[in-house]
Amino acid sequence: MSDFYDQLETRSPDQREAELFAALPAQIAHARANAPYFARLLADVDPASIRDRAALSRLPVTRKSDLIALQKDAPPFGGLAAIAIGQLARVFASPGPIHDPEPHGKDPWRSARALYASGIRGGDLVQNCFAYHLTPAGSMFETGAHALGAAVIPAGTGNTEMQAQVIAQLKPKAYIGTPDFLKIILEKGDELGLDVSSLKVGHVAGGPFLPDARAFYEGRGINVYQSYGTADLGIVAYETPARAGLVVEEGAIIEIVRPGTGDPVPEGEVGEVVVTIFNPAYPLVRFATGDLSAVLPGQSPCGRTNMRLKGWMGRADQTTKVKGMFVHPQQVAEVVRRHPQVAKARLVVGRQDANDTMTLRCEAAESGEALASSLRETLASVTKLKGTVEFVAPGTLPNDGKVIDDTRT
Repeated sequence: MSDFYDQLETRSPDQREAELFAALPAQIAHARANAPYFARLLADVDPASIRDRAALSRLPVTRKSDLIALQKDAPPFGGLAAIAIGQLARVFASPGPIHDPEPHGKDPWRSARALYASGIRGGDLVQNCFAYHLTPAGSMFETGAHALGAAVIPAGTGNTEMQAQVIAQLKPKAYIGTPDFLKIILEKGDELGLDVSSLKVGHVAGGPFLPDARAFYEGRGINVYQSYGTADLGIVAYETPARAGLVVEEGAIIEIVRPGTGDPVPEGEVGEVVVTIFNPAYPLVRFATGDLSAVLPGQSPCGRTNMRLKGWMGRADQTTKVKGMFVHPQQVAEVVRRHPQVAKARLVVGRQDANDTMTLRCEAAESGEALASSLRETLASVTKLKGTVEFVAPGTLPNDGKVIDDTRT
């Protein structure tokens, strides 16, 4: 049996890039023609010209954090959907609330590839412990399991004792759910004296998969893997048996950008995950997730050739209040944009003598009072708040994706 879901996973990087960007102009044209939001956002864009990453990077981003307001103004999907609500298979209401559409079709959330990499195959029985009500995770992974030919126990969340009893009675091979809930079920099974040893595979998402949880499952003989995705996009990247980062899903184009901007960062630098997908019903173009990650160099030892992410590394939206006023990452980016001498900057927010303070730490090849004075003026102009400027050597600021570092306790 193949280690790979299909031949797409082992394409050469050049072939993959060429095929994705050959298909992208039609997807952008579709979004512009059928989704009112993208018709406005991309009105001046020639879809035929978006044929490489440089061209894509010049398009505006759409931020997940803006969806609530967009959907409130233009319900139910803020004008981002390209088909009518009655043509969808399901409509979800995630916390926010944010409404998420599910189209008809096989594996609409693209989770089958991730489940396959975890070891789930046709003919397996899996216990799906993601929620089935209002939020999409339950359906997201059930449709992927069905695409593989696996049968699903729609267990949902909670009911720990019943979950353990179902495992003991039906003997599923695989668990799908959050990283911590499987441990709770197994321990409940132990407490009740139930045989829950049929579980050999796990696929988890929706929370951090910490080393102590990994060690616990390995001790029980269960191979557990994780994936990263969102309720808007579906699966974005997934872990493989190599356990060397998360391999990007074949139906997505990933960019890592400096928080507060749409500007791609160099490989290895931490930034915000921006995703473009080929979903005809919900054609998200340059969708800024608000999550931080970084690209790992090279290819996965498992043989899959797509880009790899380090995994979830925090939140990109570092907006904070200083002296009662909001300061946004976009504002820090604007300060840097106005001063080409500055390669990178971080706004450190602190507290001194019961007062909020701001220090703009800048990596710059040159420094001096003239540049510092100009930066202070720009910082005050952009944020409406006064701050100090501190120069540091290039490469000094940590590679953690932080644009605003709020050090106040």
